[in-house]
Amino acid sequence: MIRKLRIILEMIKFEHTIFALPFAYMGAVLGAVVMEGSLPSWSEIGWITLAMFGARSAAMSLNRLIDKAIDLRNPRTKDRALPAGLLKSAEVLAFIAASFALLFWAAANLAPIAMKLMPIAVFFLCLYSYTKRFTWLCHIVLGLTIALSPLGGWVAITGQFNATAWLLYGTVALWIAGFDIIYATQDYEYDRNAGLYSIPSRFGINGAIWIARSLHIVTAVGFVALFWMTELGWMYLLGALLSAGLLFYQHWMVRPTDLSRVQTAFFGMNGTLSVVLFLFTIADLAVLGRWS
Repeated sequence: MIRKLRIILEMIKFEHTIFALPFAYMGAVLGAVVMEGSLPSWSEIGWITLAMFGARSAAMSLNRLIDKAIDLRNPRTKDRALPAGLLKSAEVLAFIAASFALLFWAAANLAPIAMKLMPIAVFFLCLYSYTKRFTWLCHIVLGLTIALSPLGGWVAITGQFNATAWLLYGTVALWIAGFDIIYATQDYEYDRNAGLYSIPSRFGINGAIWIARSLHIVTAVGFVALFWMTELGWMYLLGALLSAGLLFYQHWMVRPTDLSRVQTAFFGMNGTLSVVLFLFTIADLAVLGRWS
């Protein structure tokens, strides 16, 4: 059982929860400070953490299960646990059920609106894996899905939305869509031959990279715009500028004529960006006394 669990956690790249988890915390902290002038409680942070683990585990497991046949035919993914026969579909289904149960349990212990909005989150978590079969906007759908983490963190604490919450949601959605486009360049040839939809297969490698760059320019603007829409100070602004620098460096590493460092850019730069921005947000609030 422990061996199977290890294989499942490797299959869903459990450690990459770091992409979205800092933004979930950021949404919770900003929501609490902006709306209530205080920090979330440790119990609220704990429930948000469990909700994130449940949501991401369910989403990634669903993706692997739904794409099992596609992964089997793709040279890059044929050695994943399901197509390689290391896991049975029933075992993954059981893990998905447990992950959704964890998500529901965590949401039930947060603001009441979290449970009311749960069906929307589950719909997006299930939808994404099918979108590559009918639209090249699949990357945008992924962004809108994973960006529910900061929006969910905000709502879980405050029980409401405002313009700042939507700005954070849209900014994170574009960031994720941009780096997913970069990641999808690895499957450019396979997607075209298999009739799958993606921005690289629709617009080519060069076009896809430029679309990703455009999305990340808007992302950088969004990070800076949060400075103007909140009481965040110069320390947060420094973090936003550093994050913009990381986006620039990512696109310096990955060019249409050189995709050899896509993995490094995807896993290294993006994980670093989310942690950096969250830590500078916390430092700004703590050091400059932005909460009462």
